[in-house]
Amino acid sequence: MSTPLYQLKAEFFKTLGHPARIRVLELLSEREHAVAEMLPEVGIEPAHLSQQLAVLRRANLVVTRREGSNVYYSLTSRDVAELLKVARTILSGLLAGQAELLADLQAARPTAEPPP
Repeated sequence: MSTPLYQLKAEFFKTLGHPARIRVLELLSEREHAVAEMLPEVGIEPAHLSQQLAVLRRANLVVTRREGSNVYYSLTSRDVAELLKVARTILSGLLAGQAELLADLQAARPTAEPPP
């Protein structure tokens, strides 16, 4: 029996469920990067970045190529970059809605609090 699609999607999103992995994918959405280039941008220890990159490799979201002593990473599909753009759009809409709600709540607040 094959794995249901919804379960595969859940596993896929679990793979994306770490801030360092999201940051790596954002960087790789721009262009190929060497590990040394990503370190200051991601802001984690080299061993931790290596672990996160291994997770992305196992999920087939990134590929590597070696040039001398440098290892370069790139996305396996531009669809990953598109997914990150869609996530940004969704989050922007949610946050805008929350900002509007906050503004409405602040506008409706009484100017003076009644004594207890």
